[in-house]
Amino acid sequence: MEKFIEAFQHIERPFAWLDYEALDQNIDFVNALATKPVRIATKSVRSVNVLKYIQRKLNNCAGFMTFTAAESIYLIEQGLDHLLLGYPTFEENSIKKLLAYSKEGKDITFMVDAIEQMELLQNCAASLQTTANICIDINISTDYKWIYFGTKRSPLDSIQKLKNLTDMLGDYPNVRIHAVMGYEAQLAGVPDLSHVASTKMRAKGVLIRRLKKQSLEKITAFRRLAVAHVKSIAALAFVNGGGSGSIAYTCAQKEITEITVGSAFFAPALFDDYDSLQLQPAVGFALRVTRQFDSHTFVCQGGGYIASGAIGEDRAPVFLNKQYQLLPLEGAGEVQTPFLDASASLKVGDTVYLRHAKAGELCERFAVLHCTRGKSYEGPILTYRGEQQCFL
Repeated sequence: MEKFIEAFQHIERPFAWLDYEALDQNIDFVNALATKPVRIATKSVRSVNVLKYIQRKLNNCAGFMTFTAAESIYLIEQGLDHLLLGYPTFEENSIKKLLAYSKEGKDITFMVDAIEQMELLQNCAASLQTTANICIDINISTDYKWIYFGTKRSPLDSIQKLKNLTDMLGDYPNVRIHAVMGYEAQLAGVPDLSHVASTKMRAKGVLIRRLKKQSLEKITAFRRLAVAHVKSIAALAFVNGGGSGSIAYTCAQKEITEITVGSAFFAPALFDDYDSLQLQPAVGFALRVTRQFDSHTFVCQGGGYIASGAIGEDRAPVFLNKQYQLLPLEGAGEVQTPFLDASASLKVGDTVYLRHAKAGELCERFAVLHCTRGKSYEGPILTYRGEQQCFL
């Protein structure tokens, strides 16, 4: 934090910051661990300039996984290519724009897991006399009956369901299988919690690590069978899997040709509790202390940047200084945030530095990331919001 004092002394609070040294270390970590090409998850970054920076630094970049059709169009207009839409889309006008770009030679793949999605792509592609490349999203979550371990997204959780979908492809001549994705969310997106302090969270961590270990066999067997089935009817350009929390495991899988990574570059607070990751906090925000309630309780302006997902204390921002803690009955507030300073060393007017629980969501709050390298201010970088873009 001391290195920020000089670099950011002229910046009005609140502001979002990016530490280039930490970002570079995280990119180096991914480069060292990923033995297969890396596709960058744009939702975890949400800044065109930072996306391009990471792309240049990666040893082998497969392209980008985007989160909406409108975002994909914008990124193409900014010079990016090799886009995999990570989620199905039903926005007809945007689909047609993307297909027009694809017809001109851009590499664009649409995600599907249902016939309704293919029908729309067929109609749009036929109207433009072109072909829509699709990636079939299989569900490799683990259903233990007593607990569903993974994500409830794609319904394609069996070979029969997958076959039912692929058997219909003959009715859609303008849709072509291009890829398969099997995302092991229960490994890549769930913290291990082996170093947490509370007894309740430690017990949860023991269960999570056990479930992860038991999931491995099902993930491997089903994804390989699914990929083999699709390969029997179509040549695949790539098979995508993984995420920041499962880089080594996913890269070791024979059927996988590329891995998606996003959060590892910024290292948000939720990724502090992954046993396999050694990352440095690269992005966060700074708030001004504007009040002192008592000797240990201070108030800063702003701070209510709560992450999406299941409601819980792990969705709140965290302080870089571990001696500062949010109040359990107030949390991070919309316009002001009270907190405890165990050292009682703060004073009104000081700055406190925090990190968001998730990676790219902070960029929806700030137009600019103020960048530092060491103690030097490197200037501002626009986020999507700063570029006047809002996709979700």
